[in-house]
Amino acid sequence: MAQDKVIIFDTTLRDGEQVPGASLTKNEKIQIALQLEKLGVDVIEAGFPMSSPGDLISVSEIAKAVKKPIIAGLCRAVRKDIDACREAFKKTSKGRIHTFIGTSPQHVHYITRTTEEEVLRRAIDAVKYARNYCGDVEFSAMDATRTDFDYLCRIVEETIKAGASTVDIPDSVGYAEPYEYGNLIKKLMNTVPNINKAVIAVHCHNDLGMATANSLMAVLNGARQVECTINGLGERAGNAALEEIVMTMKVRNDIYRTTTNINTEEIYRTSKLVTRLTGMPVQPNKSVVGENAFAHASGIHQDAILKHESTFGIMTPQSIGIPGHELVLTARSGKHALQHRLNYLGYKIGEAQLPDTYAKFLTIADKKKEVFDEDLVHMMEGNDASSHGIYNLDYIYVATGNKIVPTATIEISKDGNKNTKAATGDGPVDAMFKAINEATGEENIKLTDYQIKAVTKGTEAMGEVNVRISRDNNEVTGRGASTDILEASAKAYLSAITKLEKETGKKAESKAAVKKANKKKAAKK
Repeated sequence: MAQDKVIIFDTTLRDGEQVPGASLTKNEKIQIALQLEKLGVDVIEAGFPMSSPGDLISVSEIAKAVKKPIIAGLCRAVRKDIDACREAFKKTSKGRIHTFIGTSPQHVHYITRTTEEEVLRRAIDAVKYARNYCGDVEFSAMDATRTDFDYLCRIVEETIKAGASTVDIPDSVGYAEPYEYGNLIKKLMNTVPNINKAVIAVHCHNDLGMATANSLMAVLNGARQVECTINGLGERAGNAALEEIVMTMKVRNDIYRTTTNINTEEIYRTSKLVTRLTGMPVQPNKSVVGENAFAHASGIHQDAILKHESTFGIMTPQSIGIPGHELVLTARSGKHALQHRLNYLGYKIGEAQLPDTYAKFLTIADKKKEVFDEDLVHMMEGNDASSHGIYNLDYIYVATGNKIVPTATIEISKDGNKNTKAATGDGPVDAMFKAINEATGEENIKLTDYQIKAVTKGTEAMGEVNVRISRDNNEVTGRGASTDILEASAKAYLSAITKLEKETGKKAESKAAVKKANKKKAAKK
């Protein structure tokens, strides 16, 4: 029996990046987009091109970098926003313009400050205008679950007539209850006369913890595109989690009778990548990708699992890309054992690169009894500090104790220029951060969050530090990893300062571009 396909629309790079402190660089966005392509998502919503020149460039670069997924750009039902999407998609034939406007009384009266008839007119105009540039147009009736049903039917019908090939019925504020939301989709499917001419999509937020349940009820009632994010990232309480949606439909295919293009064995790797690059950790008890999702502490459970995995396991760790058995690496492991493990983790290491990579591995292995996958990931991804504009930690010395004033000496380099500074503080980390501030010339930085966690096992564990810093209206995260937690802290702080400088530069460029455009307009007048 043929099964319906559900389109997986990933908005990690747009809605997910709107989480405070989770901003990503252009290269980080491309890295995630390429992994989403490996995962098999159908559509990647790469950003909001009108929001900034940097976002427009990122969307354009992602569209060039990936080959298979459709790349969507979000825009308001405003012509200049649609023009920005068109600009981002100049060099690709697989772009989608995703335009939206609020349709609920709350949005019509308090955001657009107009009437339902005017909102309907703007929605139709936006879809028609977008169709001039793009054959793939999606329309979203923002806050659909609080919209009058008859009015929602009208706006769905008219935007499909205008040329929308996908219509999204979002639960933008996480207000809906699963039965109610499923019934809304069912009623729309049975009421709107031309609804079969478009794909009906859903985009659910998790304010009441029901985003996944709502999305799945929508699928049961005819929706065939689910908009979701890796790890459930998103504004406020987040979005429906891709891994939960996909694995539910796979494990309970007897109910959903649907298929997706997702290669589920890439789920865990994708989750870990997004966690590292955004600095947003996944709670240990998170379904599917949490650290404890396949852990069993109870003796009864352990005994049962050993007898037969199905007793307390409804899916295998291998099905989402977690290896069933770890290859234990130590300082006594050979080059090709390391190469085999790195290849499994997705790093293609050729014979020419192997000696240098092995030397770096031995540096870690000499400090630890065992080297785990997380150590290898940090080893492979922690070497971009030599690139332009990034601070590199060259030297650190910290003196501390219960009867001395904590003192830190730091040497850092950037683009070949070295700077050494020393400072005292209330503790070793405080002293170190003050020395870094002096060495980088940064002032008025506020540390808003500081987290330490062990990312590997044992007393010699690789420690990961995540920091969040702010200055003026800019807030960014930074991360660092090392077996020395002070070194990890310094790396995380320098990573955050690098991001802060780049964010400040982006805003300056944006202001300059606006000023230049205004001058041109004034000259024409």
